Amino acid sequence: MDASTGTPDDEPGLPGFAATANAATPYRVLARKYRPTNFGDLIGQDAMVRTLANGFAANRIPQAWMLTGVRGVGKTTTARILARGLNYARAGVPDTGPTVSMPELGLHCAAIMESRHMDVLEMDAASHTGIDDVRAIIDGIRYGPVSARYKVYIVDEVHMLSEKAFNAFLKTLEEPPPHAKFVFATTEIRKVPVTILSRCQRFDLRRVEAPILHAHLAKVCAAEKVEAEDEALGAIVRAAEGSVRDALSLLDQAIAHGAGAVTAQSVRDMLGLADRARILDLFEAVMRGAVPAAFAELRAQYDSGADPSVVLSDLAAFTHLVTRLKVVPETASDPTLSETERVRGGAFAEKLSIRALSRAWQILLKAIPEVQAAPRPLAAAEMAIVRLAYAADLPTPDEALRQLKAEAAAAPAEEAPPSSSRPPLPPIPDLRGGGGQAAVAAAPRPMPVAPPVASPVAMVSTAPTAMAAPAERPAAPPAPRLTRYEDVVALADANRDILLKTALERDVHLVRFEEGRIDFRLAPGGRATLATDIAAAIQRWTGQRWVVSISKEEGAPTLDATVKAATETRRENAAADPFVREVLTRFPGAEIVDVRETAPLPTSDSAITGDGDPVPADEVPDDDF
Repeated sequence: MDASTGTPDDEPGLPGFAATANAATPYRVLARKYRPTNFGDLIGQDAMVRTLANGFAANRIPQAWMLTGVRGVGKTTTARILARGLNYARAGVPDTGPTVSMPELGLHCAAIMESRHMDVLEMDAASHTGIDDVRAIIDGIRYGPVSARYKVYIVDEVHMLSEKAFNAFLKTLEEPPPHAKFVFATTEIRKVPVTILSRCQRFDLRRVEAPILHAHLAKVCAAEKVEAEDEALGAIVRAAEGSVRDALSLLDQAIAHGAGAVTAQSVRDMLGLADRARILDLFEAVMRGAVPAAFAELRAQYDSGADPSVVLSDLAAFTHLVTRLKVVPETASDPTLSETERVRGGAFAEKLSIRALSRAWQILLKAIPEVQAAPRPLAAAEMAIVRLAYAADLPTPDEALRQLKAEAAAAPAEEAPPSSSRPPLPPIPDLRGGGGQAAVAAAPRPMPVAPPVASPVAMVSTAPTAMAAPAERPAAPPAPRLTRYEDVVALADANRDILLKTALERDVHLVRFEEGRIDFRLAPGGRATLATDIAAAIQRWTGQRWVVSISKEEGAPTLDATVKAATETRRENAAADPFVREVLTRFPGAEIVDVRETAPLPTSDSAITGDGDPVPADEVPDDDF
């Protein structure tokens, strides 16, 4: 019923479409005039309506519902329709209980939809957040309804309630009287305690899809006798982002802005949007790398009133559209797309690669907040256009490497430099003993061998095996034999003495090493008790007494300095490689991060397995190459 005239203004299908304009009737905005009044009017929420219909038909009615979703999808309206369905009854018709089928206004429908029914109580939790407000509900819930079938409590923005208010609700919400039902609505479902959610049947109201919302706006325009262009309605749908209330509010504003006609140009002027065709021209110039043309187009759109951040947002949206047209061609049937977007977008999708579109999306995604926060948005947008234009045809690293290899193979072979012109890469020693590729791979931190140190020897005792002791007293394992200085460092690492291991690597300039004796020069800054500490640690770990003394001779470089020198040499050797130089030239700003040795390829006749057994070359997996 219309509150001002006392006559019904709603019909099934879409409310308000049969209403006749009356000069004496106050104007109502479209979002209120076309607010749904029954479940058939709800658009885009078919899953929820089906669940409620089946529940009402089977008499499986919970005590509470939780409605969540973004703003404008119809949470409060759905709560009122739900209250109407719970209390639907018609005069002279037998009572059939709650229903979702409401072909006409019932006894309580008008009062419920106008929020003036005594048994349907609405509370805005944003302004009633305290425990006293909840206590008022709890105190009144034990009384039965006055005239309706159920007493329904609608709590909007329920996440705004305080912690004490939520706790006060728990017991009543779990075991309310049979005549009481609760309907909660919130946009911040994560702020609602789990104890409340577990007592409610939850419905997530979806954003309304663009085709459905576009058809709804067209129906409203027809009922209002307003001429509207499809492109204008598409722009409104995109700006609404799935919110029906936002779409109707924007349509109301567009009708007023266009003096009764909704055109694409008036909507663009109202929203500060750029012409979609001009966005496509800008996109084409950017993807061609034509920076002057892109600058001219951006400046022209800025002069016509377009916000630079909105222009980049439209570019990102069109990039996403072209990507969708490339991977999902059926996207072209979207009614919100203009014919220009459909045709030119399809052409771009055929020409551009996924890597170029993905890179453009990433650049625009980072540029939009930069432009929004920049003191000079136009300048920031122009710099983003430059980045986008120069990165449009930039190959990926793997493509660049393949291209360089192809160019190197096609170029005439150059005389290889003599082997003596480049120093060999320093060897990687094995600190745990033993040699070979397997030992190198097992070492946690390879250390180069100092010049005066002998070749690697395994840290395993060579004494003959002793007779096994009785079972109650097992023989102690033989003490490790330290035949080189790196064995001492590895022993400290094995015993987790990190401080001593670090000192052995950084503060020891080895002068002489032999079994039972170590002479070294202490590096500046090293602790004075290092010799005593080394001797005590070796005796504790091996049971043998060693003579460790500090010498005044120069000694060898420390292990740490040797590692750094070897790393720098390897890096210089890598940088001198022609192929690496070409990569660094093609990718400005690139740098060598690490240099790693690769295992030699097996011969054509056979390959060697990890255990040293030869296998035929044709049985070696491809991953080994």
